[in-house]
Amino acid sequence: MIEGKKALFIIAPEGFQDKELLEPIEVFKKNKIEIKIASKKVKEAKGKLGTKIKVDYDIDEVLVQDYDAIIFVGGPGAETYFDDETAHSIAREALEEEKIVAAICIAPVILANSGILKAKKATVFPSGKQDIESQGAKCTGEDVTVDGNIVTANGPKAAKKFANKIIELLSK
Repeated sequence: MIEGKKALFIIAPEGFQDKELLEPIEVFKKNKIEIKIASKKVKEAKGKLGTKIKVDYDIDEVLVQDYDAIIFVGGPGAETYFDDETAHSIAREALEEEKIVAAICIAPVILANSGILKAKKATVFPSGKQDIESQGAKCTGEDVTVDGNIVTANGPKAAKKFANKIIELLSK
């Protein structure tokens, strides 16, 4: 039973990949999962393709224990979080608390830089392959890869499959 579960999407203030946010939100809503959006220093975030979305929380206000899944969305703006200690600590804390930690497109680099992909299987947008491997991840090259509670996907074409994998884990 996944109704009543809660998911937090962490998106860039500007330049998140629209499809990687909107498609999973659609899948989550169909499954009655409560969704919140966090970003950095904005009340409204803007996608790479022009989507504007209301932000519920600043990344500094995120309480990991309130969520069952934390999802980092890709797109060029995701680089905002590559070296962001707050984003890294959210990823580490979520994994420690046995939450689902997910990232799509280039966002798995955030997870790798946080240290949680060391010796884990993961996938990433091709331009991020070296970044995650340099942090000890084993890059699979698959559309979606699951290793324990970590779900990674390689880009917008995998967005629905990514969302469905997260739903599958939330159902357990």
